[in-house]
Amino acid sequence: MGECLLSEGLEKYFLLIEILLFLAQGHCLQYFWGSFLEYRMKNRYGGVWVMVLYAISRMCMSYLWSVQFGGLAAMGKQIVALCILAVLAFCFYRGSHALTLFLVTSFQAVIEISVYVVVVLMDYPMDGVMSLWSWCVREGLITSVKALQLTSEICTAGMHFLQVTAIVLLLRVSLGRIVKDYREKDYAIRRTELMFILTPALAGLLLCTLLRIIIISVEDDRQEFLYHRYPMLIVVLPAILLVSLLSLLYGVKAFQDIIRLNREKNSRSILQRQVISMQENMGEMERIYSGIRSMRHDMKNTLGIVMSLAAKNGRQEELQGYLWEIQKRLDDLEVRFRTGNAVVDALLTMKYHEIMGAVPELSFHTEQLLFPDRMEVKGYDMGIILGNALDNALEACVKLKKKEKGAETFIRIASFQRGKLLFLRMENSFDGNIIRKPQADFPATEKADRELHGIGLVNIRNAAKKYQGTVDWKVEGRTFILAVMLKDERRDGGCEEDM
Repeated sequence: MGECLLSEGLEKYFLLIEILLFLAQGHCLQYFWGSFLEYRMKNRYGGVWVMVLYAISRMCMSYLWSVQFGGLAAMGKQIVALCILAVLAFCFYRGSHALTLFLVTSFQAVIEISVYVVVVLMDYPMDGVMSLWSWCVREGLITSVKALQLTSEICTAGMHFLQVTAIVLLLRVSLGRIVKDYREKDYAIRRTELMFILTPALAGLLLCTLLRIIIISVEDDRQEFLYHRYPMLIVVLPAILLVSLLSLLYGVKAFQDIIRLNREKNSRSILQRQVISMQENMGEMERIYSGIRSMRHDMKNTLGIVMSLAAKNGRQEELQGYLWEIQKRLDDLEVRFRTGNAVVDALLTMKYHEIMGAVPELSFHTEQLLFPDRMEVKGYDMGIILGNALDNALEACVKLKKKEKGAETFIRIASFQRGKLLFLRMENSFDGNIIRKPQADFPATEKADRELHGIGLVNIRNAAKKYQGTVDWKVEGRTFILAVMLKDERRDGGCEEDM
C-alpha cells in the first residue's frame, strides 16, 4: 500500500473506526447467538454486555498482535479469539454444547472471511487513489505539501470507512442467512451432523489462518503483500474465500433440509398410524351399530324368556343372572359420544379408554362438542386435528400427575359455528411450565426424542390450512388452551374422502 505520514487526528480517527468495527461485530455476535441460545441473564442488558466485552477483548488482541506476523502468531491469535468467544458463550448463554461449538466456530470463520475478502478486493482501489495523488504532484497539479497530506488523509479515511462498512455488511448478511436457514433451532445435533455443518466453518477458518501466515512477507525490512507479487491472487483469493463462505451457508441450508425431510417422514408415519387407528375404530363403531340392530331383532325373544322365568317360582336368581348378562351386552354396545360425526365419535371412544387407563380420575368433557349434519370439513381431517390435540393434552395431564399426585386434571373440548367458520377449542390442565422459543410458532417440547418435537401441532396446522384455517394457543394459569378455526365450505379438488 502507499505510504503516507498520518497526522495525530487521522490516527485517532482510525482508532475510533476500529472501536466501532469491533462494537458492530459484537452487535452481530449477540444477534447471532441470541437467535439460537438462551441468555443466562434475565435482564435485557445481556446482549449489551456481550457486545461491549467482545469489543474490549478484540481491542486488547489488536494491540498484542499489532506488529507480529508468522505462523505461531497467526495460530495463537485464532486460538485466543476462539477461546474468548467460548468464554462469552459459556458465561452469557445456555444451550447444547454441539450447537454452541458450531456457533462459536462459524462466527469466527465468517468474521475472518469477511475481513480478508474486503481487504483484498479494496486494496488495489486504495493503492490507485494514492497513485493518483502522486501523479498530481508529479504533474504539478498539487504543489502544496500540506494540501497533498490533507487530501491523502481524507481519501485514506474515506476508503477505510468504506472498507469497515463493507466488512460489517458482509458479516451481517452472512449471519442473517444462517439464522434464517437454520430453522430447527431446538434440534439435538448428533455427532455426524455436527461434523457436517462444522467442517465448512473449520475449513474457512484454517484457510484464513493460512492467509494470515503467508499474505505478508518481509524482505530487507520491507513488507510486501502476496497479491502484489502475484497480481492474479487479487481475484483468486476473494473467489476462494467466497466459495468457502458459500459452502458454510449452503451446508447449513442442506442440513436443515435434511431435518425437514426427516420430520415430514416421521409426520407421515404418525399420520399413517392414526389412519389405521381410525379405521379400527370405525370398525368398532360398525360392530356396535350391528350389535344394536341384532339386539333389537332379538328383543322379542328376550322379553319372552324374561316373562317365562318371571312366571315360575324359585327362578329369581336365574332371572337376575340372565338380566345381568343382557346389561353387560348393552354396556358393551354403549355409544358414549354423539357429536354428529361418526369419525369423531369413534376417535373420542378410543381416546376415552386410553385416557381412563392413563389417568382414571381425569375429567373429560365433550358435551359442547357438536357438529352440523352436513359439514364440508372431512372426517379424516377432523380426526387428525382432534387426535393430535388429545394426544398432547393427555401427555400434559400425565406429566402433571407424575409431579403432583393430587392435582386436578381435565380435558374440555367445545365447538361452535359462525356462518362458514367452524371453531374448535380445547382446554387441558398442565404443570404450568412452558418453554417459549423466539421465532417459534409453538411451545418447545421436553421430549427425549427431539425429532418428534412439535409434529402433533404441525399436523394440526397442516390440516387447518387445507380449510384456510389457523391454529392459536395461549396459557391461562395452569390451563393450556388450543384454538383452531376452519372454513367449512367445499374446496375445489385435492380433498381426502371421509374415512
